[in-house]
Amino acid sequence: MSDKHGYVRRFAPASAVTAGLIAVLVGVTSSAAIVFTAAKAAGAGPKEITSWMLALGVGMGVTCIWLSLRYRAPVVTAWSTPGAALLTTGLDGVTLPEAIGAFLVSSVLIVLSGLTGWFERAMGRIPVPLAAGLLAGVLVQFGTGLFASMENEFAVAFSLFAAYLVGRRLVPRYAIVAALAVGALVATVQGSLQPGRIQLGFAEAVFTAPDFSWPVVLSVALPLFVVTMASQNLPGVAVLTADGYGRVPVSPLITTTGAVSTVLAPFGCFGLNLAAITAAICTSREAHEDPDRRYLAGVWAGVFYLCVGVLGGTVSSLLTLLPPALVLGIAGLGLLGTIGNSLFSALSDEGFRESAAVTFLATASGVTLWGIGSAFWGLLAGVLTFAVTHRGRRPVRPPAAPSPSTTPSRPPHGPVHRPSS
Repeated sequence: MSDKHGYVRRFAPASAVTAGLIAVLVGVTSSAAIVFTAAKAAGAGPKEITSWMLALGVGMGVTCIWLSLRYRAPVVTAWSTPGAALLTTGLDGVTLPEAIGAFLVSSVLIVLSGLTGWFERAMGRIPVPLAAGLLAGVLVQFGTGLFASMENEFAVAFSLFAAYLVGRRLVPRYAIVAALAVGALVATVQGSLQPGRIQLGFAEAVFTAPDFSWPVVLSVALPLFVVTMASQNLPGVAVLTADGYGRVPVSPLITTTGAVSTVLAPFGCFGLNLAAITAAICTSREAHEDPDRRYLAGVWAGVFYLCVGVLGGTVSSLLTLLPPALVLGIAGLGLLGTIGNSLFSALSDEGFRESAAVTFLATASGVTLWGIGSAFWGLLAGVLTFAVTHRGRRPVRPPAAPSPSTTPSRPPHGPVHRPSS
């Protein structure tokens, strides 16, 4: 029995399993409705919509598990939420086979980006403070969402926060687990969460032969590729770098997500990419005290994504059952540490402080221009700020702090004699 318990603690620690579950809940509940809308815009029926969920769930599950195990890092993937939003309008008047053709073209372009290594080279030139400011700007909406939700759903949101504080005091490793359990219990008691209404249903794969149309390629495939790379993969790499996993090679990650998307595109997988918000949940300290063991959170996120894909028929009913305060609250708590560390990394270097602050504010604004999200524009604003304000200047180093008056300076020879206390 002890061997069994040791095996569970080693490969299924509660904190890592919970982090994976929270990542999937946040990822699915925050944007699955957009995916449904995009599928309907392409003329997909109920069977095709569940096939889209199956393809996306399997794609995210396989890539999360494989990449996390391969690089021993919490690599979490996701569907392209900005891409799905783009498709809701871009697929209007486009046939389903033409949409599938556009998905294939976009996925192949992502594969080429990984194979050529140009994206990794571009990311390697981004200063760490700007990448940290970018990450903090992406995540801040979830941190504020925890407290904003108290206005309308005080009982659930406050119980989450209170349980988290008590958990941090008594059992820090399981504070998120305790908060999730208490929040779900309060939501169930007050009636905003009714588990008995969940309708289980299995998804079925539906193959759609692609049809390539140049107008659709130009109007859908290319914008989908640009949005996925700029608004999803860019902050996804920033998450790994900011949380200490910069050793993970970027190009193979991009290539793998693009290749899996290409294989699953005929079944409705419109695009896989590196996750940012959900990845930050799995790379944080709350996922595991040991950074070398946090890859298990990525693995468990993949397991839960596989369940979401196979049980695609249950997603719509689940969306209507989970209170928004529960989802926003648990995501905000899970990201507190990452937000704090990102802000510290962004602002601790005085030379980059102003440009990092601009990156953070522009990203947090949520501005979208020409279909490209704020992550890209925030980084661009930060780089522009640094280039304009520092170009041609020598780096200014702060003067060394004077020694305290009670401590004499070191003499030319011999040890320092400090006054006794």
